[in-house]
Amino acid sequence: MRFLFTVQGEGRGHFTQALSLAYLLRKHGHEVSAVLVGKSDSREIPKFFLEKIGAPVFVFNSPNFTTLYKNKRPNIFATVLDNAVHSMYFRKSIQFVKDKILEYKPDAVINFYELITGMAFAYYKFDDKQGIKFICVGHHYVLLNPNYKTSTEQDVKYYFLRMLSKATCQRATKLLALSFRDMPGSKEKRIVVVPPLLRREVFEVEPTQGNYIHGYMLNTGYYDEVMDWHMKHPEIPLRFFWDKKGADDVTVIDDNLILYRLNDTLFLKSMAGSMAYSTTSGFESVCEALYYQKPILMIPVHVEQEFNAYDAGLSGAGISSNNFELSKLIDFIPNYQPDKHFRDWVHQAEDLFIKEICED
Repeated sequence: MRFLFTVQGEGRGHFTQALSLAYLLRKHGHEVSAVLVGKSDSREIPKFFLEKIGAPVFVFNSPNFTTLYKNKRPNIFATVLDNAVHSMYFRKSIQFVKDKILEYKPDAVINFYELITGMAFAYYKFDDKQGIKFICVGHHYVLLNPNYKTSTEQDVKYYFLRMLSKATCQRATKLLALSFRDMPGSKEKRIVVVPPLLRREVFEVEPTQGNYIHGYMLNTGYYDEVMDWHMKHPEIPLRFFWDKKGADDVTVIDDNLILYRLNDTLFLKSMAGSMAYSTTSGFESVCEALYYQKPILMIPVHVEQEFNAYDAGLSGAGISSNNFELSKLIDFIPNYQPDKHFRDWVHQAEDLFIKEICED
């Protein structure tokens, strides 16, 4: 079969999912013809993705979260205003996605939570006119599963996330809901629950028990929080990764606080050798820490990551916080009970994805 990928360019998780699935499809003799990435002007496609995806990559404008770095979190008002200003580009983007689908004529489009692709399928009905399957992959499709139960409070909190998720998968043939654990799907809603798509490199690193906390700062606004905690607890070794532009590959603050420019290989090795992990709750890295059985402190920066943290908490992965208060993580470590079934669940990914995508 011939596939075309569309990928939401906000964050790194969707890129690693696309890389993992491309590898599995090619392993089974299928083709990934092209990749379309929806992103804002402020985002860059990670170098590792361009080097490893093995297909032409095309970029188009897409809605994104707008962050006000004073408070480190995406601002809803700023997001709506910014995306409204760029709305004419989004109309062009829908046309762009349409043209690429007609150019490459795939058997199926696999969408990694990209909104513009959902809109393109809603408008142009490729499934009816060209017989192109539309398969959507993402963690947040779990929220659309009637077998996934949340409280009334959570239902209100995640209302807009559900609406966004529905918009990304309009007219979808099937929704592959990435999940921390196995559960029933919904044939009526075309939802199949599947394991996380962890990158191959995860399985090549053997975890060990170190004496340091491994961490990831989504943006440099969190540096002050980490530094403040470090000054109060200088005896605890910290190894944090960040995306700061212009930063050296390694910034040594002192013997027990070292900052690394984000590097995928080094990041995994550091996580695998740590005693615990502190993160802004991206789904992929939380899954990687679960696989290595590392207790996690999750600091969500927007509603998508709030759901990641909430759902990971149901699997016993760790605890949530509003800031990098690493003392909470240290207090949690003695009570951490790793999910003994998670690794077996992850190892089922290849068979389940090939079955659901290629064997219908």
